[in-house]
Amino acid sequence: MKVLITGASGQLGHDLQRAFADDHVVALDRASLDVTREADVQAAVADHRPDLVVHSAAFTKVDACETESETAWRVNATASWWVARACETVDAAMVYISSDYVFDGSLGRPYTEFDTVNPRSMYGRSKEAGEQLVRRTLDRHYIVRTSWVHGADGGNFAKTMLRLGRERGAVSVVDDQTGSPTFTFDLAPQIRRLAATGRPGTYHLTNRGHCTWFEFAAAIFDGAGLDVDLTPTDTASFGAPAHRPAYSVLDNLMARQVGLPDMPHWQDSLKVLLQEIA
Repeated sequence: MKVLITGASGQLGHDLQRAFADDHVVALDRASLDVTREADVQAAVADHRPDLVVHSAAFTKVDACETESETAWRVNATASWWVARACETVDAAMVYISSDYVFDGSLGRPYTEFDTVNPRSMYGRSKEAGEQLVRRTLDRHYIVRTSWVHGADGGNFAKTMLRLGRERGAVSVVDDQTGSPTFTFDLAPQIRRLAATGRPGTYHLTNRGHCTWFEFAAAIFDGAGLDVDLTPTDTASFGAPAHRPAYSVLDNLMARQVGLPDMPHWQDSLKVLLQEIA
């Protein structure tokens, strides 16, 4: 199988290259392909003629999306449309990486793929718009919603906590947002398994278990052997520009329905991540 990966230099992009290593992989980073330029997207897909495009390029700076809304729409929504249109011309399947932010976080139980979306942030709205455009354009699509993504490559919450913990010795972290930390070295192989099922649709793919950001930070410091004065705070006190879902745990219902194995528990995968970035 020939696989084209966009956003290949990102956290997920690096592990996607590893997950598809037995296939013919074309890995394109931002310098190789600006996904916001429709002609460039069409040319890249036409030249390489992949069987599958894994579209992991995205504008994921949640707060920046609030002030840079045009960029958020262009990268997360319109560019995903361009990729879907290009896939249609060469009869390729497409994986679109979406987010738990398409939900408002008020349901109080894990969200299934059939629950109503209601994004409250520009990031969430742009990702949900990308979902709509991909669904309307390409039949052979896999929309993958995931959450709290962490990998050894690139920046993430765990790396930030480790840095702040060592530099300051004291950190405050919100304790009223609950989700499922998901690790790219687990997510990327699961995406490959999903694409191999030949069953297009919308899927939630996350590591098992859930926690608050405060609980996640505590596990990070404990796993790294750092003595940090960790105190809880709330979202309102933190004052971030973008709305965060209070409870955005994703039920991997459809993954189970098509026979995919459960991904590891986040606590187990955190240990692996800490070893990789030690």
